[in-house]
Amino acid sequence: MPGSAWRTTLRTAGVVAVAAWCLAPFYWMLVSSLRRPADIFDVSLWPSPVSLTNYANVLDPSLGFVRSLGNSFVVAGTTTVLALIVGVTTAYALARLDFRFKRLVLTGIIATSMFPVVSITIPLLKLFVGIGWINTYQAMIVPSMSFALPLAVWNLTSFFRQMPTQLEESARVDGCTRGQAFRKVILPLAAPGLFTTAILTFVMAWNEFLIAVSMVNKESMQTAPVAVSKFTGASQFVAPHGSQMAAGIIVTVPLVILVLFFQRRIVAGLTAGAVK
Repeated sequence: MPGSAWRTTLRTAGVVAVAAWCLAPFYWMLVSSLRRPADIFDVSLWPSPVSLTNYANVLDPSLGFVRSLGNSFVVAGTTTVLALIVGVTTAYALARLDFRFKRLVLTGIIATSMFPVVSITIPLLKLFVGIGWINTYQAMIVPSMSFALPLAVWNLTSFFRQMPTQLEESARVDGCTRGQAFRKVILPLAAPGLFTTAILTFVMAWNEFLIAVSMVNKESMQTAPVAVSKFTGASQFVAPHGSQMAAGIIVTVPLVILVLFFQRRIVAGLTAGAVK
C-alpha cells in the first residue's frame, strides 16, 4: 500500500539519520587521526594524503600508551569479573527469594549509583592515602565496583525475574538441590543476560577517567583514558590533536571487537524450548 511504503521510507530515513548523527563524531575522529600533523585543521571529508604518523607517535614505546592499554584491560577486566560474581548471586537472591525489605534493599543498591563520582573522589583519595593504596590497581577497581555492581544487580535481577520458575522446579524434582539447579540450569540459560551485563560493565570500567586520574600519579600505572588526556605535542606550540584522535580510535577498537564477538550470544534465544 502507498501509505505503508511511505511509513517504511520515513522509518528508514529516521534510522539512517540517527545512525549518521551518532557515527559522525567517530568518523571525524578517524579522519583526523589519518591526517598529517600539519593538516590537522583541514576540513575535508577525507584526508589527502593519508598518513599513519599519528598512530606511529601514539605507539612509540617511549610514550607508554601500550602499557596504559594493558592497565585498562586489568582494571576493566577485574571489575567486570568481580561485578558478575557478586552481581549474579545477589540478583538471583533478589529475584527468587522472599524476605522482608527486599524492595528496599534493591532500591538502596540502585541509589548508591546515583551519587556523582566527583562527590566521593576526595573522601576515597583521603582513605586510600591512609591505607597506602595510591598508585595501585585496587584503588581504581574498588571505586569502579561501586558503580558497576548496582548496574549488574539491576540488569540481572530483571533478567532472572523473567525466567520461569518451572526450570528450577523441574531440576529439583530430578534430584538437584537449589544450588545445583542454579549452577546447572539457570546459569547456562542466563548466558545472554550475563554477556550483556558483562559488556556494559566492561565498557563503563574501560571508559572511567576521574577515579583513575585522581588515584594514580605514576605513569606506569595510568589507564588509557588518562594517558590520552596527558598527551603533549612535539613542543609547547604544537597541539596533539592528531595523536589524541589516533589514541581514541585505538581505545575504541577493543570495545567494538567485544560487542561484535558476543553479538550472536547476546541476541540468541538460549531459553527457547527449555520448558517442555
